[in-house]
Amino acid sequence: MNKKRRVHYVLSTHWDREWYQHFQDYRVRLVELLDEVLEGIASGELRGPFQTDGQVILLDDYLEVRPEQRGQVESAARDGKMVIGPWYVMPDEFLVSGESLIRNLELGRRRAREFGGEPSSIGFICDMFGHISQMPQIFAGFGIGAGFLWRGVNLPDHRHFRWKGADGTSIPCYRFGRGGYCDYAIMVRGAGEYTGDLTTDAIGQRLLAFLKNEAEASSTDSLLLFDGADHHMWDRHAYQVVADLMKEGLDAYEIVHTSLDDYQAQMVAQADQFKIERTGELREVGTELADRDWMLLIEGTLSSRVWIKQANAACESLLCDWAEPFSAFADVAVGRAYPHGFLDVAWKWLLENHPHDSICGCSIDDVHEGMKYRFMQSRQITQRQAEQAMTSLAASIEGELGERELRVVVFNCLPRDMDGPVELSLEIPADWPVFTEFLGYEPKPAFGIYDPSGQEVAYQRLAQTMNQPRFRIRGNRFPQDYKVNVVKVSLEASLPAMGYTSFIVKAVKEHRIDGLPEHESPAPPTRHAQVPGLARSERSMENEHMVVTIEANGTLTLLDKKTGLAYSDLLTFEDAADVGDGWYHSPAVNDEVCVSSGCASDIRLVHDGPLLTTFRIRTTMPVPAEFSFDQMARSQQVAHMMIDSRVSLRANGQAVEIETTVDNTADDHRLRVLFPSNAQSDTYLADSPFDVVERPIALSRDNHKYRELEVETRPQQSFTAVFDEHRGLAVAGAGLYESAVRDLPGRPVALTLFRATRRTVFTDGEPDGQLKGKMTFQYLVTPLSGEPDRSQLFDHARLLLAGIKTVFLQDTDVRRHRSSDKRLPPSQGFLRLDPPAVLTSARQVREGLELRLFNPTDAPISTRLTINHPATKAQPVDFEGCPAGEQLSIDDGVVTVELNPKRVATIRLQ
Repeated sequence: MNKKRRVHYVLSTHWDREWYQHFQDYRVRLVELLDEVLEGIASGELRGPFQTDGQVILLDDYLEVRPEQRGQVESAARDGKMVIGPWYVMPDEFLVSGESLIRNLELGRRRAREFGGEPSSIGFICDMFGHISQMPQIFAGFGIGAGFLWRGVNLPDHRHFRWKGADGTSIPCYRFGRGGYCDYAIMVRGAGEYTGDLTTDAIGQRLLAFLKNEAEASSTDSLLLFDGADHHMWDRHAYQVVADLMKEGLDAYEIVHTSLDDYQAQMVAQADQFKIERTGELREVGTELADRDWMLLIEGTLSSRVWIKQANAACESLLCDWAEPFSAFADVAVGRAYPHGFLDVAWKWLLENHPHDSICGCSIDDVHEGMKYRFMQSRQITQRQAEQAMTSLAASIEGELGERELRVVVFNCLPRDMDGPVELSLEIPADWPVFTEFLGYEPKPAFGIYDPSGQEVAYQRLAQTMNQPRFRIRGNRFPQDYKVNVVKVSLEASLPAMGYTSFIVKAVKEHRIDGLPEHESPAPPTRHAQVPGLARSERSMENEHMVVTIEANGTLTLLDKKTGLAYSDLLTFEDAADVGDGWYHSPAVNDEVCVSSGCASDIRLVHDGPLLTTFRIRTTMPVPAEFSFDQMARSQQVAHMMIDSRVSLRANGQAVEIETTVDNTADDHRLRVLFPSNAQSDTYLADSPFDVVERPIALSRDNHKYRELEVETRPQQSFTAVFDEHRGLAVAGAGLYESAVRDLPGRPVALTLFRATRRTVFTDGEPDGQLKGKMTFQYLVTPLSGEPDRSQLFDHARLLLAGIKTVFLQDTDVRRHRSSDKRLPPSQGFLRLDPPAVLTSARQVREGLELRLFNPTDAPISTRLTINHPATKAQPVDFEGCPAGEQLSIDDGVVTVELNPKRVATIRLQ
């Protein structure tokens, strides 16, 4: 007699927190669902657990409305009747950082424990739009043993495969069937049918047919019935059919109401039988017709509502580059308590914007309008904590300030020393003296800048804004208002790794003139050599590494002095129709693609000096005003779109820095900026969470046969690089997640700036998707002479996004912000990491400093962490902080870490 196959029935839902309805509408349905589930658990009608869609936040959302139900939720969690987590929210993997993915799982598992249960340990990624190469390693770091997914893998006839991540970590995976995680709901419960409820017999017959299909597709003895479709209520009628079969039994199957964790345990036990393997990132488009598979990758969300991506990247940077590390340094150096609570709240606000239908920009306007508030809360909390930590450090620097002296402390968030020109917006007290040129046409604040050794520092004066209001907060006084003259300067600075250096700004003494009051006496001029500047003509500039020439049409020609090779037509803007929506960029059959290289440009020299030169290029680009959907063609009416770019070159800089502001006056289009490389290569590199991936440039030859077209645009976190052994280009963007290397002879890097769309699912169009008005984008381009230094590309991209930060203190500010009697040197670094390793996090955890780093290369490396920290132990830990290997030695402040290719390591210093 054959043994019955165990069938794991799992009751869940897939809860998009907000999408085609706003959050509060969805929450009404959520409360109804969880009321029924808790009632069913209490009455015994639910014979097994309810799985909370692999995430926790739906319980927080529920209990905010039903706080009186917390006891029932905790009881269900303790008794295993509610299986919670592991995610806090169900994110998109490509549009958030690797740190955000880890913090999401970290918070989800912690919150599950706070409800009294043990968090689920399933790798539930059922609806993400593709999967990053390092997700197996991330799951393994939390003790999560398997993955449950659908999109990105074309295996309609197989339920099981092994997924090998970038570092070699391999996990068994369950791939949902034709209808994905909704397959059971569609095929058994009739979730897509509207002609009436199915009879008990019909449900039973469908269930048997479904089980037969699952048995044929499964590589394990046990089968899975996952009853958890989008925002579905508990179908009591269909559930009763399953419950009756649990009692009565079937000849070939034993049905049990259980959890995904229980099914996973049996699946993992038989994983050695899985013959299919997939490696690296999973981004296969849907190749099969719908009669075999409904899977779609959904590729266009990388550039939907780009302001969301920019805001998210800025918040992640504030947390991971500034608030967390410098709060930890301030705690150790001067005793300022680490603000755990504030930073936890900031992360929670940010993570609430990471659900895949939120961060992807594919929802209704109300959803994305609500995201602005969450980003604002996270940003305000984080910015305040970062400022307070840096101010506490700055106030503790040794030495006293005299009258009319200002301490300026410049902070570097990179784990490498940084030497070269930096730009500072100095806040000079408005009552300090000024000087004038010629007959006194324009007053200029008169001051000198001095380095820690007391030597005067030459600076390039860039801009000034006079008499700006400021105020100081005093605990038992009303705010004190004062005014400053904001003077932007460029100067040479040596900034220690993850540290600071300080300058003293001193007012220049006035010349006393008999008969004039002291405050009207003129100051002598404070000038430094402004020649030779980097400008070489009215439209070109040059430094030690390159010559940049601006052509009449606004494009750039770059000469790489190292190789003698030139790159032309850089900074060409390409505008094409977009008849898609938040999910897809859809080109039109009747498209007219516009390029800026046919337009005249206005070229202006903004700054020219020995440290920084900036040109402003203004191009008016005529584009079709909209797409005429009645005629399915771009309209003949023209919108004149202003593109205003500031192109900068620094002394000894290795990149051309660009800031572009676009005044979008058109609808239904996509704007990209092109950088032809002329590299002879069939592949290119792009960064991804904890990885650098290599992708083919050409699309699949049979792409035209696919149900879902493969497109040339792919994800990046911040940079894309294409190169051969002689030449190439790397392009990095701040909060710009979509790029391509076009399969053209010139191998141009195409960086998407934005997509403007009118279509949104279940609506007749959402106007905010058109992104009307001004948008600003920051990016840079670097010439290459072969394969790039990957860690250097990470550093360039990180500095582009994070910048440097500055604290200004007068004598009264120093006294007010000193948090202890400890005194710090005028310049010091707290943490240095040798390349090619990349640091992603430095924060205080359990009274220790926890560092996360990874190897972006394909070879093993040995890297050194140099720490300015009183640690005596260096313990490798997993992503939940549990010891994961033998302690590392600390020799004279240096920890040596061995990293295999693409390996992520977490080290706790105590």
